Amino acid sequence: MQAPGQEFSTMIIIAYLLGSIPSAVWIGKKYYGIDIREHGSKNAGTTNMLRVLGRRAALPVFALDFLKGFVAVTFIELMQYDDLIGMNDIINLKIGAVFAAVLGHIFPIFAGFRGGKGVATLVGAVTGIYPPVALLCFGVWFVMLMVSHYVSLSSMVAGCCFPVFTLISPKVNGSIAFVVFSFVIAVLLIYTHRKNIERLKAGTESKIYIWKPRRMNPGDGAERKDKDHGPK
Repeated sequence: MQAPGQEFSTMIIIAYLLGSIPSAVWIGKKYYGIDIREHGSKNAGTTNMLRVLGRRAALPVFALDFLKGFVAVTFIELMQYDDLIGMNDIINLKIGAVFAAVLGHIFPIFAGFRGGKGVATLVGAVTGIYPPVALLCFGVWFVMLMVSHYVSLSSMVAGCCFPVFTLISPKVNGSIAFVVFSFVIAVLLIYTHRKNIERLKAGTESKIYIWKPRRMNPGDGAERKDKDHGPK
């Protein structure tokens, strides 16, 4: 059996490699013949895939990026490290795995160290640690998206709510490391979205409409009017 320090290093490396799987890049090249990093916001993530290629391309990217973070932390549970180290050390190991997975997504070794912002990977990782907090953050994100239609703004607001929800959650607020982690993540999300903040201020940030209203052709209205006023 490896020493705890060696186990920690091994799990961090595995988490980084999982995060480095460039799902947006590979799906874009394999099925659409483009490098998503050369289009739209040039970000290898779900939002840019949605803007450039649509929902059919964005959904599998989100699912895979989510799973990268989720597997990175839940794999630690499967290794049964609690027989070797304490619960606080397990939480610290999971936090380290989260950072490694997100770092892998931002700087993927399999895609020339040009990746995305790591939001979906982060959500998956937090879900693996404590699902209720992740669910609350997702709820905030969804409501903000429905109101503002800005994915970037919704992500930042949800990220800022993360430490708040952590502080009021009895299962994790006792872990100083997790509380600090939640604040660091909130700051990191603001930092990685600094260009989006500039575009929001300038009014040039793109909006996302999950459910677009059905567009009516110009002639449809006249045709319907003729039918309504036709011979009876």
